[in-house]
Amino acid sequence: MTYILKPVNHHPNLEKNKLGLTRRDYEGTISTLCAGCGHDSISAAIIEACYDLSLSSDQIAKLSGIGCSSKSPSYFLNQAHAFNSVHGRMPSVATGANLGNQNLLYLGVSGDGDTASIGIGQFMHAARRQLNITYFVENNGTYGLTKGQFSATNDQESKSKYGEDNLFAPIDLAAMAIQLGAGFVGRSFSGDRNQLVPLIKAAMKFKGFALLDIISPCVAFNNHDGSTKSYDHIREHNLSVSNLDFVPLGKEIKADYKEGEQIDVPLHDGALLSLEKLSKDYDPLDKKQAIMKLNEAEKEGKVLTGLLYINPEVKDHTEILNISDTPLNQLSEKELCPGSKNLDSVNSSLN
Repeated sequence: MTYILKPVNHHPNLEKNKLGLTRRDYEGTISTLCAGCGHDSISAAIIEACYDLSLSSDQIAKLSGIGCSSKSPSYFLNQAHAFNSVHGRMPSVATGANLGNQNLLYLGVSGDGDTASIGIGQFMHAARRQLNITYFVENNGTYGLTKGQFSATNDQESKSKYGEDNLFAPIDLAAMAIQLGAGFVGRSFSGDRNQLVPLIKAAMKFKGFALLDIISPCVAFNNHDGSTKSYDHIREHNLSVSNLDFVPLGKEIKADYKEGEQIDVPLHDGALLSLEKLSKDYDPLDKKQAIMKLNEAEKEGKVLTGLLYINPEVKDHTEILNISDTPLNQLSEKELCPGSKNLDSVNSSLN
């Protein structure tokens, strides 16, 4: 595959963030996806979020599997660490990397086929183990690389480009992640930048497993009349539960809100996720209610978007396992090897 680099020259007066970087500094190679693909809009939103948060690319690791979605990490954060794994196996690679160096910000990019089919087992365990990762599912309900077969997230009443009906019930990755114990679950639409960018910022600052299920229509195979993953269908059936704003602050903030008005949720580093609830009876801190509302929306043919669930008290993978604060890749041989006496003691205890 040929990767075409973007020109490095740019106007000297472009706006810069706290690191002195422009948005151009967070870009990647020129996209080879179809013109109009929602995945490119997601890449642009990730670039915007990283720029706004003044993140350093050398402190970020991008991981992906196989599929159109898994190509997209090439199109943002050109200077970040990156690993393109095999089909459905990105979560296990992310787990190993996380154990080796928990100080990096991990961005996992997957698709509905890569996650909801061959990789669903790995996805489930990453969620229940609270792997510290922002997990993007670029969800178009189809296998774009293999010419438009239905994926496991496509709705039962949806029609293919060729007029065939989908016969099987869909997997709702957001509802599944909530049930498995994920601490942060959001859903958005690639065409809704105002909602998507704050969600990405909050997910990146969340300590634990953060899922962003992003409906991203496939312009080649799933953007026709009768498709429930088309641009027109999502625009008409989108039901947002909240208006979001992300406020990066350096001190601890206590949650203080009134039911039906505004929710301020503090994240682990002191940043604030501010929510204006559009539905008075929706509380993203209520796990049971979140699952119930998702089920209700599915029955009504609606697509629930926004921050669906958050548990700011959750412990991440490294806390649960009580892993050393020093990344394992920075420990010396003496620190890693306990010595023969200690090993003999461990072995004898197993007899």
